[in-house]
Amino acid sequence: MKPEETRPEIERSLALHREVAVRLREDPDLLAVAIDRVDRWLDEGSVESSWALAWKRLLAEGLDSVVSVLTEQSQSAHDLRQVSPFAGVLDPRTRWRILRACSAQASTS
Repeated sequence: MKPEETRPEIERSLALHREVAVRLREDPDLLAVAIDRVDRWLDEGSVESSWALAWKRLLAEGLDSVVSVLTEQSQSAHDLRQVSPFAGVLDPRTRWRILRACSAQASTS
């Protein structure tokens, strides 16, 4: 994804997932929570199976691969982040701080 193609919603998603990547580095056990969530998605059919299977494959590759996708600016990484198994990793205060910063940045651009 080229910088000139970056939209505020893409920047927000990327900023949130960059913080998730930091949390994963601090606590790699959070991967197990994501794996359990993806398994539930597959069991319940609550998420399109192609996205759930993509996450299942990525999570099986380990921490470094997951962090790479969470922080890269490619279209495929952006698409995958839209169906993230990391909901709840960030506390509300952190989430709002990031969203406010993104909003302020977008208004000055």
